[in-house]
Amino acid sequence: MTQLVEVTPESAGWRYVGFEVHQLGPGESLQRSTGDREVCLVMLSGKADVRFADLEWTGIGGRQAIFDGPSDSVYAPPGGELSVSGAGPGCEFALGWAPARQGAEPALIRAAEVKVFKRGADRTERTIHNILMEDRPAESLLVTEVFTPGGNWSSYPPHKHDTDDPPHETYLEETYYHRLKRPGGFGVQLVYTDDRSMNKSVQVRDGDVVLVPRGYHPVAAAAGYDLYYLNVMAGPVRRWCVTTDPDHRWQVV
Repeated sequence: MTQLVEVTPESAGWRYVGFEVHQLGPGESLQRSTGDREVCLVMLSGKADVRFADLEWTGIGGRQAIFDGPSDSVYAPPGGELSVSGAGPGCEFALGWAPARQGAEPALIRAAEVKVFKRGADRTERTIHNILMEDRPAESLLVTEVFTPGGNWSSYPPHKHDTDDPPHETYLEETYYHRLKRPGGFGVQLVYTDDRSMNKSVQVRDGDVVLVPRGYHPVAAAAGYDLYYLNVMAGPVRRWCVTTDPDHRWQVV
């Protein structure tokens, strides 16, 4: 068993989002108590057997690589034991966590049930896989995958969700887990605020995680390098309401 990523609210210096990525060999397993949190398990590649409470789902997943289309996921509420066992080679999965009092019913989200759609146009076009967004029940978590062709911009025009003012904007902490179809490539992510008190430019490589506690956060995939990222978001209100950077609002379509 290999843990590739671990982000906790304590390590991130925020309140809501936790994030992990694990690899399991055949027969290896991982157990996690959900405690006072809910979790979304996203199969990145390979297959796994997953148990929660008295439920069991065998052989979930199936895509050989992240860029092979939608995959299966599992939602689990607080107060139970989650068990994941590798069901063959190449088993890799992510866990996104957020605080919850009751959560929702545990559920298998099959690849065929994932809403797939395009956003943007021309150099901003990307493909979205909505895994656990507002159209599915949960208490805090929002989870989505985004596939950006090489040379394109994503999370664009730049937007933010760092103010608790629904329905105009909601406060959501967010992790970006980046993968590249050609692992030697790179992307660029900006994280900046209106007053530039935060103004970061990060070169992202395969397997990097970018934390977005506040500010606008667009992403660019370098030419020739298709880019994937998995977003996990959570905050006091489970709604995705954003504000677009006024300097770039003219590009909204």
